[in-house]
Amino acid sequence: MTTAFDPIVLGGKRLASRLAMAPMTRSRAYGPGAEPTELMATYYAQRAGAGLIVTEGIQPSPVGQGYPDTPGLHTSGQVAAWRRVTDAVHREGGVIFAQLMHTGRIGHPSLLPDGLVPVAPSAVAAAGQVFTHQGPQDFVTPRELTEAQIRATIADFAAAARNAIEAGFDGVEIHGANGYLLHQFLAPNTNRRTDAWGGTVEGRIRFAAEVTAAVVEAVGGDRVGLRISPGNPYNDIAEDNPAEVYEALLERLAGLGLAYLHVMEGPDGDLTGRLRKAWPGTFVLNPFTHPAATGPEALALVEDGTADMVAFGALFLANPDLPARLAAGGPFNTPDPATFYGGDHRGYTDYPALTA
Repeated sequence: MTTAFDPIVLGGKRLASRLAMAPMTRSRAYGPGAEPTELMATYYAQRAGAGLIVTEGIQPSPVGQGYPDTPGLHTSGQVAAWRRVTDAVHREGGVIFAQLMHTGRIGHPSLLPDGLVPVAPSAVAAAGQVFTHQGPQDFVTPRELTEAQIRATIADFAAAARNAIEAGFDGVEIHGANGYLLHQFLAPNTNRRTDAWGGTVEGRIRFAAEVTAAVVEAVGGDRVGLRISPGNPYNDIAEDNPAEVYEALLERLAGLGLAYLHVMEGPDGDLTGRLRKAWPGTFVLNPFTHPAATGPEALALVEDGTADMVAFGALFLANPDLPARLAAGGPFNTPDPATFYGGDHRGYTDYPALTA
């Protein structure tokens, strides 16, 4: 029987286990120009015991930033700063992928340089507010991307992927989930286009498919993963028939030789099973456990074949040595939500490891 503690080959690299650290926004890129800091290098190196680390979301372009103090991968300074992070992880024997996240309409002009405003497939504002340096602000109506701007955005993803490899990352994960730009193209309430980038299922999956293909062309399929969250209403997303859309997307992507598909599961477990059957490669699952964090019970998902790997979020945040703790059956540190976003080392690099 395969267990979560068994090794797996992913993108030509042998991972020590099937335990992944899920991407988690921490908003601590206080370096100049949205560059990661030495504290961030410490944070990721502490968690190098994961079979795979997927970083927090990294914007592939200035307009892709949706939250304060999130890092980028579109300047030479950012590449050099990320190299310090990847070197630190590799010294500890870890494998790390950069998550490329364009937030689309989720953001605010005050977070963007040079008079930029958030962009989206259609000029439809999200309900709710986003946190900025000036406090909570209502989401604004985004600028609808033109055909030329869509093509430029695809090129931004490919360029950021090349930058990631230059920065020493082992690969990249494209963020197609949680109501951000790729998800906005997939969902009918945010994509109201009538051209070839919307209207039909084939039109709505096109942007996600072409971004993925461009990134694969840039760095190779074995260095590329894709994260999706079918039916997830986060960030004011509404999907009335996610099975049809995501099965079509997976069929379109199946021949690209991706390193993995990463599914952030919703309450529809049957859909998870359908996607598992439809996907020919490695299937990484961040299981639906709301409102609780993913816990030790998720290890059984590898044993019963539901997934090839399991991704842990908040539990990895609070337990830098999570694989060792899972193997020992605990104990587990409790995450402190007050320190999730922004701040200093407290609630970031000061969670204790198990004593020897």
